[in-house]
Amino acid sequence: MAIRPDKYLRFLGVPPLFGTERTKKILSVNPTIPPQREEARDVKVFVHDFNVETIHEYEFDNVSEVFRFKDNKNTTWINIDGLRKADVEAVCQHFNIHPLILEDILSVNQRPKMDEITDIIYCLLNMLYYNPTSNTVEQEQISIILGKSFVISFQEDAKRDVFNPLRDRLKISNSKLRQNGSEYLCYSLLDLIVDNYFVVMEELGSCIEQLEEDVIRHSDTRSLARINKLRKELIVLKRNITPVRDLINGLIRSESDLLQERNTKYFKDISDHIVQANDLTENYRDVLMNIQDLYISNVNLKMNQVMKVMAIVTCLLAPPTVIVGIFGMNFDVIPFAHTHLGFYLTVFMTLVIPAVMLWIFKRRGWF
Repeated sequence: MAIRPDKYLRFLGVPPLFGTERTKKILSVNPTIPPQREEARDVKVFVHDFNVETIHEYEFDNVSEVFRFKDNKNTTWINIDGLRKADVEAVCQHFNIHPLILEDILSVNQRPKMDEITDIIYCLLNMLYYNPTSNTVEQEQISIILGKSFVISFQEDAKRDVFNPLRDRLKISNSKLRQNGSEYLCYSLLDLIVDNYFVVMEELGSCIEQLEEDVIRHSDTRSLARINKLRKELIVLKRNITPVRDLINGLIRSESDLLQERNTKYFKDISDHIVQANDLTENYRDVLMNIQDLYISNVNLKMNQVMKVMAIVTCLLAPPTVIVGIFGMNFDVIPFAHTHLGFYLTVFMTLVIPAVMLWIFKRRGWF
């Protein structure tokens, strides 16, 4: 019975080489498995209640505090950082949100999508961040619910998002956010998420540029590992960007009363950005494929150089080997074998013939 070392090495706690553990995280997506989401320790609720003249900002630790904003005359943005099942159920029940949307909010690794149920429009997509420490693309699922006079956003991470520019614009009294309703607020949230995709792609573009420079200068096994790692990050990027195009197109084609025709041009602008981001992702993938081909070419070139040197050395050693072999035979009659010039003639031939061959090789440009 053959012994398989790899069967037992995994019990030794040897860390995976070249970041191969990232592959499992990227490919382990199964929507049929019930989500195992950890309950958030802290939940922060931020409310921006505004109209053209005034704006009020609130911060709560309990989601029940937002129930009073349902039927007021202002436009309300409720941002809930941190997900707890009980809190999400309470909010959905109070704002008459369908149970299917509730399941999607609590889901894990969902594909970006848009749903329209009764008088609610639901958008699910991922915010992307670039981690410079691990050089990976991190994602955070966000759910955006558009109602008649409110927008509710659910975030997983309470420590970061991309909405600070939106908060700053809300403080400006004559801004479009203050003058328009919840529909424009929903557009602004989606627009900031999509715009941040380009920030992440710029970081990956810098890594690809540096990788190309390193591969040209010196190619080794770690270069191939870096190429493979960046290709995985592009998979994450493309998986999150491509479906957003269908999400935005769904909003553009929607006939819901929540979406006014005069604001369609704003969602078309997001659609243009998504198309551009998708094309840029394809370009990055092509560049990585070219870098991989360049790496393989460099490896083959080095191998050819080594083989060329070995072939030249073999050719140079062939004549001396033949000459020494002839004069070393055990025959009685060998020319110059019994004269004092025989040794010097043999040494002379073993030196001159390789030198002449080396000159011929150099003249022909073989090295």
